[in-house]
Amino acid sequence: MRIYILALDEVFDTGLSTLLDTFSIANDLAESAGTPSIHFEVTIVGVRRRVHTSQGLLVPVVLATQLARPDIVLIPALGAKMPATLQLALERRDVGDIEELLREWSDGGTLVSAACTGTFVLANTSLLDGQSATTSWWLAPLFRERYPLVILEESRMIVDSSSFVTAGAALAHIDLALWLVRRSSPALASLTARFLVIDPRPSQAVFMIPDHLMHTDPLIERFEQWARNRLTHGFSLSAAANAAGTSERTLARRLKTVLGKTPLSYFQDLRVERAVHLLQTSNDSIDLIAAQVGYENGVTLRTLLRRRIGRSVSELRAGK
Repeated sequence: MRIYILALDEVFDTGLSTLLDTFSIANDLAESAGTPSIHFEVTIVGVRRRVHTSQGLLVPVVLATQLARPDIVLIPALGAKMPATLQLALERRDVGDIEELLREWSDGGTLVSAACTGTFVLANTSLLDGQSATTSWWLAPLFRERYPLVILEESRMIVDSSSFVTAGAALAHIDLALWLVRRSSPALASLTARFLVIDPRPSQAVFMIPDHLMHTDPLIERFEQWARNRLTHGFSLSAAANAAGTSERTLARRLKTVLGKTPLSYFQDLRVERAVHLLQTSNDSIDLIAAQVGYENGVTLRTLLRRRIGRSVSELRAGK
């Protein structure tokens, strides 16, 4: 399996390292387990002869234009972590230079994958238009603004869509590498995860900070403040719009544009966030916590937690 890791200048150190280490461990374990036919031939490639990490370390790369088409190409994150710096990084010439190369490889059958802010680099090519994808959860509003034709599912850790695979924030690079290992051998991926001491993480939802996303828009921030004070009550769109100082239609449209959610869906997100906090910081019963976040009983809350964040009450209480 020929894999290229496409490193742009100021690549995120941890992202690049975890990709390399995960495949290296998988190769070692495949050899020791007597399955040497499974091997990941990993090469760090670039579109410049000199590439540095965001911490200033020099990365040895091979010019991508001099190589044959790979089976898989991975785009690790850029070191830019916040919207303003990321948008500047995406305007760089080296970012633009890879677009034609990625399209060519994709047309030839290469599986194109990206993690964290690397998903923005991939989306810049327009290859993700009409496809589902995920990205760093706190950058979801910016992603929607820049790439409205991409179906963003930011709560998911990994999204497999046609010939593209995207992963969520920061350490989701490990989840992406394990996903790729799993395509060759589920048993090897499971063994590698054990050596890395990492559990499967299907969702980013448990890591999200809803009010961080709200602060990108004053109108939605007003809605969020109203909603947090109403978690034990029923939801009313008209009351929410009135509290936010706007019409129901404008509130719904703004939530959809910024977060890709309806007002009711985001209201439920806030309930889940509060429930998770109570589960992890108190000894209250699941039924009592359900009542504190507006649900009739613990069964309803258990079902919602499993559906929204992919974890059980016992896992959340154990801090997993």
